[in-house]
Amino acid sequence: MSGGSLQAELKKREPFVCAEQEAMIGLWRVSDWSMNRFGALFRDYELTSSQYNVLRILRGAGEPLPVQEVAGRMIQPVPAMTGLVDRLEKALLVERRRIADDRRVIHVSLTKKGEAVLKKLDKPVVELHEKLMTGLSKSEVKQLVGLIEKLAGKMRGCE
Repeated sequence: MSGGSLQAELKKREPFVCAEQEAMIGLWRVSDWSMNRFGALFRDYELTSSQYNVLRILRGAGEPLPVQEVAGRMIQPVPAMTGLVDRLEKALLVERRRIADDRRVIHVSLTKKGEAVLKKLDKPVVELHEKLMTGLSKSEVKQLVGLIEKLAGKMRGCE
């Protein structure tokens, strides 16, 4: 996107105010494109990106988790976590249990059906990750990961 191609793509008459502005708008645009592609994939399985993220978190944890713990691990914060879990439970992909020691705490776990849906999605998700990064070499992907981590670390400090 360097050399004014983003500027031309957006039909922006004036140059960007600074390189940082161009970089952030470029990141925003790439993020939107990739989220749309993943959203389309998940729709084929009657899931949203957020629902997929909950299932992925539960599988990765390997044990039931409190709803608030799941919420804290989400890629994108979800304001209506209870509603999200409700829809997953209605689809029989997760189940909830109250903890005997503290009846206020609700743990969520993945069901066999939830595991099966994730298993079906594993290969298509990896293939889409790879397809979206096709234009970059393995070393460029690693460099991008490092830059994103560096930027995220700095952004966390700006909150």
